[in-house]
Amino acid sequence: MLLAIDVGNTETVIGLFGDVEPGGDGLGFARASDERGLAYHWRLSTAAERTPDEHAMMLTQLLDLEGLDLRAAVTAIAVSSSVPGATTQLRRMAGRWFADLPLTVLGPGTRTGMSILYENPREVGADRIADAVGAYDLYPGTCVVVDMGTATTFDVISARGEYLGGAIAPGVAISLEALYRHAAALRSVELVEPRSVIGRSTIESIQSGVLYGFAAQVDGLTARILEEVGEATVIATGGLAGLIAPHTTYVDAVEPWLTLHGLRIVHERNHSGDAT
Repeated sequence: MLLAIDVGNTETVIGLFGDVEPGGDGLGFARASDERGLAYHWRLSTAAERTPDEHAMMLTQLLDLEGLDLRAAVTAIAVSSSVPGATTQLRRMAGRWFADLPLTVLGPGTRTGMSILYENPREVGADRIADAVGAYDLYPGTCVVVDMGTATTFDVISARGEYLGGAIAPGVAISLEALYRHAAALRSVELVEPRSVIGRSTIESIQSGVLYGFAAQVDGLTARILEEVGEATVIATGGLAGLIAPHTTYVDAVEPWLTLHGLRIVHERNHSGDAT
């Protein structure tokens, strides 16, 4: 089973993809289920200082909660990371504890099967590449990926499967942190849908501003992107996609595990000959 790890600045998402089954894709991973072969998934806080041994211990414990043995279950590892320190530690973990397993670390030089039309392709984050690859696999044709993480990123893929570029804006967490830091009278609130757009308390006012404000941001930037590329499928992903996307006009689909799906595809393209 492929262990896919996506390290973001705030959260780390881990997925375990099931072995090939009847109706699978023939590359060692099943596509039959609603989660497209994703058998297990976990979302954790990112800790850049975590050591290789701590990474191995954490993964062992996560799989143990599901009744799985890490060494017996995992036959390959794929990593995308926006945190250089965590990338280094995960490489070291794989080298020490899983040296005999195929390893893919998405980055410069990794075969993705997608042309990157950025002025400097090395500047594109691994998670954005994984999102783009996953989106084009699921929705062939022109598409826009809106990833609502620490930053809100917009990635545009052409009808020919080329990564065209996109936009980066401060994400919900960054914006809320700045708001609380610079406004002494405001306090942290639970991010849920308020009773109405017009908040009748400070808590509801913050909830309204964040939820509907970021939904409007998604629609506003998406509308400008579509003016340039024409008709496209708009896919939302990231930890807050399920909360914000329903209040947008342009989002066509929500794919919470899109980055993991794209990472799996990249791994397959680099290790299709391995028995993984």
